Amino acid sequence: MSLYEESHRALHKKFDSTRLASLLEEMDGHEIEAPHKEFIESRDMFWLATVNSDGSPQCQYKGGAAGFVRVLDPNTVVFPSYDGNGRYHSMGNIGATSKIGMLFLDFEIPNRLRLQGEASVRTDDPLRDTYPESELIVRVH
Repeated sequence: MSLYEESHRALHKKFDSTRLASLLEEMDGHEIEAPHKEFIESRDMFWLATVNSDGSPQCQYKGGAAGFVRVLDPNTVVFPSYDGNGRYHSMGNIGATSKIGMLFLDFEIPNRLRLQGEASVRTDDPLRDTYPESELIVRVH
């Protein structure tokens, strides 16, 4: 599966970045490696992108104590959802489409990590008890 569609490739060609984009695609991993796990679990925040069933995007800040996002295995990330403003945009979007993006940043040592995946939301996830006051647990594959 390619990271790029025709619209991306047209821009790569127009701005002479085809070689670079192809190299970056080759480097793109499909599993979470040990250094990525360490980075993710050291963050106290990330940005969550979701889309609803009409394709309208939503981007939300998610925060907690460092380690609130856990890497369970090379293909699974989990994080809690707490009641924020009661709108449930992100959680509702996950329920509708399951497509998400996550962006983790380190502002002190400029670094970033992006994850895309399919997510599910449950109130009865076995890890819910390990996140006091959580309403839902999100699992991302």
